[in-house]
Amino acid sequence: MEPTEIIKKFQEYLEKNYQAEIAERAREGEKHIVTDFKTLSAFSPGLADELLENPEEVLKAGEIALEQFETEADLKNFKLRIANLPESMEVMIKDIRSKHINKFLFLKGLVRQKSDVRPQVTTARFECPSCGNVITILQLDTKFKEPSRCGCGRKGKFRLLSKELVDAQKIVLEEAPEDLEGGEQPKRLDIFLKSDLVSPISEKKTNPGSKVIIHGILKEVPIPAKEGGKLTRYDLMIDANYVEPVEEDYLEIKISPEEEQEIRELAQDPKVYEKIISSVAPTIFGHDKIKEALILQAMGGVRKKRKKGSPTRGDIHILLIGDPGAGKSQLLKRISRVVPKARYVSGKGASGAGLTASVVKDEFIRGYALEAGALVLANRGLCAIDELDKMSKEDRSAMHEALEQQTVTISKANIQATLRAETTVLAAANPKFGRFDPYELIARQIELPSTLINRFDLIFPIKDMPDETNDEKMAKFILGLHKEKTEIVTDIETDMLKKYIAYARQNISPALTDAAIEEIKDYYVKMRTSGSSEDGVVKAIPISARQLEALVRLAEASAKVRLADKVSRKDARRAIDLVHYCLTQIGLDPETGKFDIDRLTSGVTASERSNIVVIREILNEIETKVGKTISIEDVLIEASSKGISEDKVLEIIEKLKRSGDIYEPRKGFISKI
Repeated sequence: MEPTEIIKKFQEYLEKNYQAEIAERAREGEKHIVTDFKTLSAFSPGLADELLENPEEVLKAGEIALEQFETEADLKNFKLRIANLPESMEVMIKDIRSKHINKFLFLKGLVRQKSDVRPQVTTARFECPSCGNVITILQLDTKFKEPSRCGCGRKGKFRLLSKELVDAQKIVLEEAPEDLEGGEQPKRLDIFLKSDLVSPISEKKTNPGSKVIIHGILKEVPIPAKEGGKLTRYDLMIDANYVEPVEEDYLEIKISPEEEQEIRELAQDPKVYEKIISSVAPTIFGHDKIKEALILQAMGGVRKKRKKGSPTRGDIHILLIGDPGAGKSQLLKRISRVVPKARYVSGKGASGAGLTASVVKDEFIRGYALEAGALVLANRGLCAIDELDKMSKEDRSAMHEALEQQTVTISKANIQATLRAETTVLAAANPKFGRFDPYELIARQIELPSTLINRFDLIFPIKDMPDETNDEKMAKFILGLHKEKTEIVTDIETDMLKKYIAYARQNISPALTDAAIEEIKDYYVKMRTSGSSEDGVVKAIPISARQLEALVRLAEASAKVRLADKVSRKDARRAIDLVHYCLTQIGLDPETGKFDIDRLTSGVTASERSNIVVIREILNEIETKVGKTISIEDVLIEASSKGISEDKVLEIIEKLKRSGDIYEPRKGFISKI
């Protein structure tokens, strides 16, 4: 096809389909128009084929056609963006070969890193000092080109009059993990964005961690050799024409008016909770309490920002600790499918840097660049961490700040940065010895640092105990799943559930009513006072302010499920039920029958602590009578008169020895330090 013919065809096409839109965009000061490939090929199949074969010339012709368009506004440098290429033009990064060079194609992938936006010269105008001739040179190469000679015979030393600049940026695209086979490493490719693709609005789409489809032209880039000249090997890059986000966080999921209508109707249903709970993980039997908590977690509470003071987090973190084979990982995998923008990582394969952020050497900007880890990439989404107990201690400590302050601060290699990590965390772990011991306290079997446990709002122990009726139901359910290979029918489709969650998170931020506040306050105060005991023994602290905040967040999330803008008494009760359920499972002190939050947060129960105080007093008394060296026999006799058993005394002495309060100068005797 002749260039003039292409320009003519484009003019007809644009006049027919995009007349009003072009005028509108030009008036708004936009510099591009997106056209659909399908409409183009319907209008002229020949033109569409030409576009795929010689994209550069055809796009240039299209832009010339645009410039000649008659509108009031100036259409100079107006760009033509092509969306919706046919499936046949999709290429995986690993499948790119030299035959694809200069073809129009599209690829899917994750943005891994992104350079800064910098200006780049497109054309430069030079003046000849001898004859005053003006020479324009297009800058298409990576090196800045000057004219070699002028018509009057002059060579070199031309004066630069002006140059045209566009904004340019490089991103690195990596294959998405679901497209990989077996043991291959995801391949990367450089993408070059310029002009309106790096405007602040479209720049949000290409943040590291987001999934995008890139339409563009594959080009080769010469690699400069160290001793000057070029190598025979070439690098590849894509000159992007159009960027389309695929996986958005809940703020960017588009919901059509019909879907909104459907969501609203669903929210009016009195059984909306039951429907959602049954749809969240239909292949997992039972665990209704946990499923309910997971739905509330997906909805999240309301993040409160204040003018003064720090913001309060709205994300609900949940920890599942359970016997092997109880379906924890299944739940995690399933939730990471349902919630918008979710990531799944496994403990052994996750390092502290992989979770938070790491500093890598960047060749492109010649310095260090930040690469965000899983918790940062899942900002405003959910991060499911499996096998939390298998992670090393140092790596686990990286999570502390991300869980409570919701930021990740990094200071390495002259980079000091604070990244946002407003991420909900759902973690799963196994008990200390792989399985729960029914006769030992649950809290003692959780081998995680108390400071980390403290940051989870809900902790569910999942015990797998033999129970005939339950086991029969479960076996029937699982075997039924294997027998029927067809899809499981649920009340709500996964796609709809995702949109429901996104809609609730976008539009609903419920406020607490007085009734709900009253309900939560009563429960909190009742629990606090239930722990106090008379006779001056150290009181058990049944519940702390962190649980109070958890109650508020859960109640808000419960209101979001109904798409209500007020948190009712019923929502508060639902939150109290969940927290109470978790506390009964974990926080009960069997000796006193009372709740004790310390057994979870510090591993020493209040009754134990009061015994330690008593033993210390006994040691002081005996020391004043007999001197420095105290016989353990005496301590045992004295303690038994105060009702503390021999085992307990020996255990406490052992603890005091470990903490460095006492030592054993010779067998059977102890001394205070």
